[in-house]
Amino acid sequence: MQIWHLWKGSFQSIFGRVVKEMSEHTGLSEGDYGVLDRLVIFGNGNLRQQELADSMDWDKSRLSHHLTRMEKRGLVTRKPLETDRGVQVIITSKGKSALDEARPIVAKAIRKYFLDQLTAQDMESITMLAERTKTGVQ
Repeated sequence: MQIWHLWKGSFQSIFGRVVKEMSEHTGLSEGDYGVLDRLVIFGNGNLRQQELADSMDWDKSRLSHHLTRMEKRGLVTRKPLETDRGVQVIITSKGKSALDEARPIVAKAIRKYFLDQLTAQDMESITMLAERTKTGVQ
């Protein structure tokens, strides 16, 4: 169990630094980035609100409150679906610009706080572990 705590602590430390750099440079929060990134990656710019909540592992209320704050800042819009009771979340041009600005900052911070700390042997081990867990082969 000790390795779990070590891994979790390291991940939280690295992730915290990445989010801090992104927020300082763009004004986006971790949640803002998560919403905008998922809208583009999973929905080509729009998703049903429930699909977005599921992909973020957030409950409907949390996401709804967060989206209200993002709408006020002009990052997303919401509109009712015509076919059923669902709501469509749509990234705005301002939201897309904010995401485009944040992505290289996030990538640079991941490199700085994680990848640049690894040796070639570390990278090889991580790659092998990723492949093994992806396929389920021991």
